[in-house]
Order: sequence, then C-alpha cells, then structure tokens
Amino acid sequence: MTQCNVPFLIQWALATRQSSPKITDCSELVIFPPSPPPSNIWASCFHMSCLPFSSHLDVTELAEFELPSEVMSSGSKCDKTSSTLNLNFGAGHSWSINFTLDGNVYQADSITFSYNLNDSSIFPKSVLTDTLSVNMRPQITDISMNTCYSCKSEETIQSDSVNQTLWNVLIEAFISNGTQSENLTTCSADLNTTPTASPTTVAPVTNTTTSTHAPTTSPAPTLPTPTTGRFTIKPDENSTACLLANFALRIGVKQGEKYQEINLDPNMTTVSGSCGVNTSELVLVSNAMTIALTFVNDTKKFRLQAVNVTASLSSGVVFSEANSSLTLWEAAVGSSYMCNKEQNYTITSQLNLFTFNLQVQPFAVKKGVFSTAHECPLDDTSILIPIIVGAALAGLILIVVIAYVIGRRKTYVGYQTL
Repeated sequence: MTQCNVPFLIQWALATRQSSPKITDCSELVIFPPSPPPSNIWASCFHMSCLPFSSHLDVTELAEFELPSEVMSSGSKCDKTSSTLNLNFGAGHSWSINFTLDGNVYQADSITFSYNLNDSSIFPKSVLTDTLSVNMRPQITDISMNTCYSCKSEETIQSDSVNQTLWNVLIEAFISNGTQSENLTTCSADLNTTPTASPTTVAPVTNTTTSTHAPTTSPAPTLPTPTTGRFTIKPDENSTACLLANFALRIGVKQGEKYQEINLDPNMTTVSGSCGVNTSELVLVSNAMTIALTFVNDTKKFRLQAVNVTASLSSGVVFSEANSSLTLWEAAVGSSYMCNKEQNYTITSQLNLFTFNLQVQPFAVKKGVFSTAHECPLDDTSILIPIIVGAALAGLILIVVIAYVIGRRKTYVGYQTL
C-alpha cells in the first residue's frame, strides 16, 4: 500500500452545535506525498461531533467536542482497492475512515476513533490516562466510482462508549484523474427531507441506476417569470460588443419520474464566451446552472446549433445534457433574431429550454447595438393581421354566395309550370 503524491485535499470547518450546525470558520490543508498515485481521497467540508464518556471514580460524565480546525493527515493511505483517511488532532486523538472498492462501487467499511483520556482539556475529571479506541461501521455504501458521497443531514453512529455525529459530508475516494467529481451519490436522509403525506413515499432517483418509481405527488409550485438579462461579449475591454443577447431563461429538467424547473438569475450570473467568423459562443454560469449556447454562421444565415446545460438539482444530483444538432433562432447574418413571447424548446428528452423577451445577434454587430430584428411567427403581427382580415372577408363572401343560391332556388320554385 503506497501513499499518494496527487494533492491530498482536506477541508473541514468549526461548527457551533445549536438546533442546526452553523459553520463559523473554515480551514484547508494540502499535502503532497512523494510516491505515485494509484488512487486518492477527497474530503470536503467534513464535520464531526464526538461524544465520548470519561469516568471519575464511580461517576460517569459526558465529554463533548468537535473536530478542530487544525488536524494532520499522517497515516492516510491510498491503494487500488483500499484507501484510508486518517486525521490526527489534539493531544493524541485520531479519527480514521477506511474505504474499499469492489468493481465500480466503493463504500466505507469502518470508522476508528482513538481518544486520549489523559487530555485534561477534554477530560478534565478523568482519573484514567489510557488511550481508548472504538470501531464503528457507518452507513456509507453503494457509492459509484467517479462520484462524491454527499450527506448534509446529521448521521449519528453509536457505540457503547462513544457517539459520533457527522453532517455536511462530501467525500470521494479512489479518484482517477486528480480532480473532484461533480456527480453525487446522495444519502437517503437528504433524499427524504421533503415532508410527504404518505410514510411509504419512495426516495427520488439519485445518479445510481434504479428502477424505483416515485409515487404521484402534488405538482411543483409554478415559478415566477424569470428576470430578463442583458448579456454582452467583447473581444477586449476597449472594443465594442461582438455578441449581444437579451432574454429571460428557464430550464426544465426530467430525472426519472421527477420534473424540476429552474430560473436563470441574471443578477447572479457570470458571462463569458467568444466571437468568431463562423462560430460564436455565449456561456452563462450561475449558482444553479451553467449553460453554453453555440451559434454558427453559414455566410447567409445564423442559427443556434448547440445547447449544453449542467445544473445542480434540489436532490443534490448534478444534471448534464447537450444537443449539438439544433436549428433554432435562425435569421439573416447582419440582423438579429427576436421573440418576445414565451417559447418552449425541447433540447433533449430530459431537457427543455424556456425563453422570454428574447433577442440575440451573435454575428456582424455594428456599433454595439442590435440590427433590424427578424421576428418569430408569434411576434409578427404584421403578417397575422392580414391573414385574419382575409379569412374574415372570405367567410363573408361565402355567406353571400350561399344566400344568393338559396334565393335563386326559391324563385324557380315560385314560377313552376302547372
């Protein structure tokens, strides 16, 4: 078993134990061990509350403490099928968790906690000076490779002498490329945090494959119309805009039997992108989602060809969908495309894109303003009104003709030869 030389990143926080944990300080430790990396462990925002008992004569007293902001990770090891995260802190205390890999699934086999009763800062009334250890088995199982285990809910692990409480856990073992995965395996406690009318409600689908169907639930509340944002791409700070886009945007995401809609908040969005002769791109990054829109120019017309969306869902799952063969928002090069009405575009079977107050011009922008707009059919009332008037006139003419024919028939009947 060898140590990792990929940066071993551990983040932890001091927490105040009230009705719910509140982070009051955060620290980070990065270690670069020397030998080749068969695997890695990534623990992020990892909090622990331990409740060991110390005895004084015949009296049993409770000592409660938390994982401090200063720990050492010596003794942490990585291997192809087994990895251990070991945290040493205080006066001779240590906490470790061991993971094993079986195929494409890994789990936490055991947690070992060693505590030094001679530490008077934690056990001021202890008459014992021994270092004791307890071994526990956590319910951290069935984690898919290249996913993080996430559990914001409190999980208490009990033994005869020690109770441990973990919360806000985000940890990944057996990392293959040295970077933290954006995909999550969420604990069942987090999936069941939404109150339901029936105690038999099945948990929502996580990123692991399952055939479970969620029961029928009440529809999600309708979201308000998203705020319209104004997005601009410039080649550099001293240049005028080369790409203009104004719109309000919402995505609709389907995960198994569940459907969720998310609004893009332009006030909390970072804008980036690029302008080219044949291709331009607009990338919008918010706390809720990242969306990339790719436009192409075929010398006469431009269109939206690709949409790539990554979103963090309420279940904790990271959703990602893309389609690079679209033909949307088409207009002549040198003009803009406009559609003020709400539009619903099916990007994939799992992703819908809703737009409001849309106007885009990804090519041939002059003086930083929109050119003449090509309006979508729903907006183009100049075409719609003549169609309605023409249809009304045609209907009126038809009525007159029918009345005339009926009148002529009655006239012939009146002059019939006897």
